[in-house]
Amino acid sequence: MSSPPAELESQERREDTMPVDAAEDEQGGLNDVVSADSSEELEDDEEEARRIREGFIVDEDEDDEDNRDDEGERKRRRKRRKKHHHRRALDDEEMLEDDDLELLEENTGETFARSKTKLTRLRRGRDSGSPPIASTSRHKSVVESSEDDLDLGAPVTLRPNDISRIWDDDKGAGGREEEEDLDDMDNFIDYDDEEEGHGDMDEEEREERRRERRRLEKERRKALGSHPELTGIDASAWDEIYEVFGDGRDYEWALAEDDDNYHDATAKPDTNFQDVFEPSEIRDRLLTEEDDLIRYQDTPERLQLAASTLSQSSGLSTLVPLTKHDLEDASTWVLTRLSDRKERDYFRQDGQYFHLLEELVSAITFSLRCLFLQEFEVPYIWVHKRDYISYFSAQDIRTRVELLSLSELWRVFDLGQKYRSLLERKRVLDAYYKQFGLSDEYYEVEIRRKVDSVEMVSDATEWLGLRHKSASKNKDQFELRFHDDEDQATGVKKKKLPSRISSYELAKHSVVSKLAEGFGLKPHEIVMNFVSRTKSYWVDDQDLGPEAYAEQFVDPDPAKALPASELLRRARMIIATELGKDPLLRQVVRQKFKSFARVSVQPTERGLNKIDEHHPYFAFKYLLNKPVEDLRLTHKFLNILAAEANHFVTVSITMLDDEKSDLENDLATAFISDSFSDTVNAWNAERRRIIAETMDQHLMPHGAKWTREWLREEVEDLLARQCGETLRERIDVAPFKVDDFQPGETPAVLAVSWGKGDPQKDHITLVFLDEAGRLREHTRIDNLNDVEYQDEFRDFVRRRKPDVIAIGGFSVATTRLSSQVKETLHQNLAEDGTLANPGDAQEFSRIAITYVSDEVARKYQHSNRVADELASFSPIIKYCIGLSRYVQNPLNEYAALGPDITTIVFEEQYQHLIPREKLFVALERVLVDCVNRVGVDINRAVTDPYYQHLLLYVCGLGPRKAQALVKKIGSLGGNLSNRDQFVKASLLTTKIFMNAAGFLRIPQESFSKSSKARNSEDSDLQDPLDNTRIHPEDYDLARKMATDALELDEEDIHGELPSHVVSLIMDDDDNVKKLDELNLDEFAVNLMESGGERKRHTLNLIRSELIRPFGDNRRPLSRPTDWEVVIMLSGETERTLRAGLIVSVLVVWTRQGAVSVRLDSGIEGIIDSHYLADGDVARVDNVVKKGQTIAAVIANVKLDVSHDNISVELSARPSDVQGGDSQFRRVKHDECWNFPRWERDKELQERKKRAEVDKSRRIVKHPNFHNFNSQDAEAYLDRQERGDVVIRPSSKGMNHLAVTWKVDDKLYQHIDVVEPNADPNGQNLGGQLVVDGKYEFSDLDELIVNHVQALARRVEELMAFEKFKPGPEDELHLFLKNFVAANPSKSAYGFTLNRRRPGHFNLCFLANKSSTIQTWPVRVAPEAFYLFDTPATGVPELCDAFKLRQIHDSQNLGSAASGKTPYAARTPGRTPALSGMATPGRVSVRQPGRTPNPYGGQSTHPSIMAGRATPGQPTMSGYSQTPLAGYQTPFGQRAAPPPTGFGQTGSVGMNPRPALIQNDGGWGAGSSGGW
Repeated sequence: MSSPPAELESQERREDTMPVDAAEDEQGGLNDVVSADSSEELEDDEEEARRIREGFIVDEDEDDEDNRDDEGERKRRRKRRKKHHHRRALDDEEMLEDDDLELLEENTGETFARSKTKLTRLRRGRDSGSPPIASTSRHKSVVESSEDDLDLGAPVTLRPNDISRIWDDDKGAGGREEEEDLDDMDNFIDYDDEEEGHGDMDEEEREERRRERRRLEKERRKALGSHPELTGIDASAWDEIYEVFGDGRDYEWALAEDDDNYHDATAKPDTNFQDVFEPSEIRDRLLTEEDDLIRYQDTPERLQLAASTLSQSSGLSTLVPLTKHDLEDASTWVLTRLSDRKERDYFRQDGQYFHLLEELVSAITFSLRCLFLQEFEVPYIWVHKRDYISYFSAQDIRTRVELLSLSELWRVFDLGQKYRSLLERKRVLDAYYKQFGLSDEYYEVEIRRKVDSVEMVSDATEWLGLRHKSASKNKDQFELRFHDDEDQATGVKKKKLPSRISSYELAKHSVVSKLAEGFGLKPHEIVMNFVSRTKSYWVDDQDLGPEAYAEQFVDPDPAKALPASELLRRARMIIATELGKDPLLRQVVRQKFKSFARVSVQPTERGLNKIDEHHPYFAFKYLLNKPVEDLRLTHKFLNILAAEANHFVTVSITMLDDEKSDLENDLATAFISDSFSDTVNAWNAERRRIIAETMDQHLMPHGAKWTREWLREEVEDLLARQCGETLRERIDVAPFKVDDFQPGETPAVLAVSWGKGDPQKDHITLVFLDEAGRLREHTRIDNLNDVEYQDEFRDFVRRRKPDVIAIGGFSVATTRLSSQVKETLHQNLAEDGTLANPGDAQEFSRIAITYVSDEVARKYQHSNRVADELASFSPIIKYCIGLSRYVQNPLNEYAALGPDITTIVFEEQYQHLIPREKLFVALERVLVDCVNRVGVDINRAVTDPYYQHLLLYVCGLGPRKAQALVKKIGSLGGNLSNRDQFVKASLLTTKIFMNAAGFLRIPQESFSKSSKARNSEDSDLQDPLDNTRIHPEDYDLARKMATDALELDEEDIHGELPSHVVSLIMDDDDNVKKLDELNLDEFAVNLMESGGERKRHTLNLIRSELIRPFGDNRRPLSRPTDWEVVIMLSGETERTLRAGLIVSVLVVWTRQGAVSVRLDSGIEGIIDSHYLADGDVARVDNVVKKGQTIAAVIANVKLDVSHDNISVELSARPSDVQGGDSQFRRVKHDECWNFPRWERDKELQERKKRAEVDKSRRIVKHPNFHNFNSQDAEAYLDRQERGDVVIRPSSKGMNHLAVTWKVDDKLYQHIDVVEPNADPNGQNLGGQLVVDGKYEFSDLDELIVNHVQALARRVEELMAFEKFKPGPEDELHLFLKNFVAANPSKSAYGFTLNRRRPGHFNLCFLANKSSTIQTWPVRVAPEAFYLFDTPATGVPELCDAFKLRQIHDSQNLGSAASGKTPYAARTPGRTPALSGMATPGRVSVRQPGRTPNPYGGQSTHPSIMAGRATPGQPTMSGYSQTPLAGYQTPFGQRAAPPPTGFGQTGSVGMNPRPALIQNDGGWGAGSSGGW
């Protein structure tokens, strides 16, 4: 079916729109139709142009603009467009007709959007028959979009369909033309259904059908655009397709619900990452809005932040920016606070550089301008603008003075930041003063112009509030009411609320203020007299004396009257308060304290007991009048504050009496009257009392408080700088240098580690990294003792050819590994003693073998960074990789630590006292200095994540900007050819480029090839200067120097690239000589005279870079010192390992002449036989045994790391050990010491100690003996293993000892030991030790082995039994009940610890379901277990004894007893073991009783051996002899409660595996019972 002609459709629409009185024009012919069609086309063009202007093109411009905006702004704009889209969709059906809109536009002058879905009616052609000129169609100017266009309230709005098209990247201009063509052709489409059967439709139905047709036609055209293969189908073919397949709306009802929810779906906001990720994760990934602002702002990142970039809490700085008008004041303010050395050399007339003071001011001004106006970072100024902070004169070119050093330049930056903070506070102060709305001459003339510190601002604010608070209150009076206040009737008395009005305010608003005026001078006049040192204001003397004068102000009402003395006191308080708050006077006091303050320390009661002569706080325990200037240069004050925080000491800061008296006299002189009379003397006495009150209650406390904070800040800054300098020493080094290497060349490294050095557990790990830092191979070998493994190691080295072998580990055994490596490589001998392979020996001899500091490697192996990079490797391999990387690039390793860098120890004792933020700042600055000194290869940083960590510290960059730069370069292909691309490709903004350009190197390919034919506009044009430290702004100088050095003319280099001469001079073999022939001083003078540029240092920089681009001038990484290796391998320091200290050592082996021992840290030592005892030693074995732990004194520390020797020589002679090492461990006290107080407190402490010693002090020479009480013993054993023992004094007297041993966690048994023949003085141990009246021992070692360890073994044996249940007894009861309930035909029993009687067990059993649980006691003795008084030598015998006894009891009672069986009275002594009852039980394989002084061997005590017999079957004859009286519970009665000592407490735990009770006949109903 073909489509109707377009003419018919046009005529149809024209008929619908013609008025009735124009019917005769129906026959106007084709011209009329063409005229009408042309007019409609023009109108469509206008309509389409307006729609394009309002919608599509505007949105495209907005899209372009959004590409320039930041991401956050783009998202907000997109969200606003979606909201507008939704509103337009809702209001689309309610839009006015075009005629109505035109009428509104004519009356209002505004433009309204028209519906896009309505068809435009055709108009009749004019009489002229010519269409109007289409001057307003597609050639209209397009208005540029802005955010205001998106305002929902604007008359002209965007079209929803147009907004949705701005994201269609595949649509270009062609797509827009298709849309426009569709709109133009819609008016010429004729519809068949309007003639066939639909002639009776009204206008609205017809219009609706036309809209539907237009929508289908647009969808068809859109489908054609996405499917080019359908472009050949005409309209008739589409109609046939519709007739066969329909229009796809047969199932439209199924989508009705979706259509209803369309508007709700479009109203939902887009999901962004803030809705998905946690805020902490967003912050860690630097994706917050603040991060975006920092990232895209054209300011160096570190200058935008208020703290270090390493800090997680670093945010945007809120300080006010400096202006040009602030520079002069700022430079003066900074100059006076720069350093003491500058004050000495430049300010004093006799200073070395006094004549260069103006040059110093100019240098500081220039630095401040660069830092805070031009926003250049310190490295840029130091490298590229150093000429402006150095002195160079054209008249005296030989005199060069460095006005500002690098550290002083950082100091200028810090002071500039503080000055910005001061400016902000001063502005707040001015605003605060304006709020009062009054004029104070003293404030405006004297105080405000002298405000030059934050303290002055604070003082001025407080002073204004004190002086003018009443005026402010009167001005701003209002009643404070809350929402829950109830309306109260008038006359109702309210309760009095607490008053916040101070006594000063009460007195100031009373008649006392008038009395205060009678003292003759106002407070500010006194201050002016004091400051000026002259009598600017004179005292107005009174005729009456103070008392008589005060009587005039007494209230006439006796009820309210105050005595004159009280009025005088209040008047003095008013003047003293105003004097004490005066900013000028406080400033003078601060200066006095800064120069003359003294610090004193006194111990508290806690400090007296805790701080002994070995405590680090002892150095200042009795500090007296220490000058603050001395404390400012040491760490001691931070230690003092830490001790005060722990309540060990109290700190007082005062002035010397002389200085305080001078200050007080000067104040009094400014206040007292010079007249002579009794009245004047009386008034002067009152005035002196005011000055004394001012000093004691206001000025002195204020000065002490300020001095404390000032001193703390100074010491913290000092320690932070010291840590920074320590870091600089570690990272400002080149890679490890091999003999034949050039400076800065990176070696290939083989890292070798033995881990902890345990031959049974640890392998030797080998990891090889090539010169580029890539992991090439790793393996491990068992040892280097076997020839097979030695050959494997040599093959590895021969194959990989490392330049350095780095050795590291976690124990002193690493020294043996180093020795074995050297022997394997350097002593490659054949069987006949000759070199097996001379070539290998020569090759191996060039390999450097060295220990490597592993602080960073230890952090690296467990860091999150290594988890991402090397997740599949073992920790020891990661450790070796860290060692290798440290050898190749220490700077990169420390830079990669990030915030974890503070975990590295830079100052052993006091680093923890530095605030983390200050430490971050100090360490980051060192990293910035060192990274910019070396430079960063930008192309390598893009591709190498490990190397990329250096990019963060490049001048101008930071974590955020470096991240953005890497992403941008990656989007361009990941490689840059020259520095111009930073600007041309918009990789860096202007200021960031100026900061970073000289430090971002771009290595060049071979530049020797001619490039005359190269187009200068090529973006990949290489420049050899881009691989130098020369800044792009100095490229012309470099080319000029190269041209002059080569003696070339302009004609010689015509047509060449600008830097062609640079490549020539770089490649010239004689470039050093040619560049040295240049007169750079004269060149610098010419530049200074011609253009005012200072370039002397820059010329030197250019010269060095032309000779050796980015040459590494750092010293190479050195081998660690002996003590650094000792600290790394053992943890010992010079403070803990020195001669004279007593240490505990383990005997490793004994020989006739010496004993080999090992310290706890793993360091080996030797004790000569002459130093084992005070006398002659015939045999060493008679004095010490292998495995024994003894005390010894360090006699000598022998360190020879180059030969892998770390050892000590010791002495174990009793005369040496008994003397102690107190004199070596004693802390030296400070020179400023309060000796009288120290002697007095020491005497008091000694008296207390003697009193305590007299009570229970014992001296027992045994390693397990401690002067503990029971609580101390339990606390000590809490950290030990089960079975460990402590011997301690007994509270029962000098003839008793107490032995405490650990039964289980939180369970300890205390054993009383009696010494019948004890020494009355407690100095010696008795020769006989008795336990429980029957166990006798000759010494403590026998007691431990034969009694305590025997008990521990039996406890272990029973606890290892399968029927033992750890935990409370209640849990055992519950388990028995559940088991019997589940197995009614069985019985059950079990053991548990008796927590109320340590060393005892409870045996709980349940005979059957109807009975109750019974508990029997089991006592543990060294020779046997005792069930009541029945002994059992093992656990099986104990179970048999229990079964037999229970069967016997049940037969006598006839039924199961109810309740717990009471304990029977036990007969003294033990029941002898019966024949056949000594079947050995199972012994635990676990070491039962490890003590700090272990002993081995089997027990031979008679009481133990007596219980052993030949195993046999048990008989009942022995049990029938045991009396049963007292064990039976009468039938029908409840059992008596058990005696105290048996309870149910303990740790929770359960053995879930049941076991059956095995017996022959049957305890219980089944063949087996129990669990």
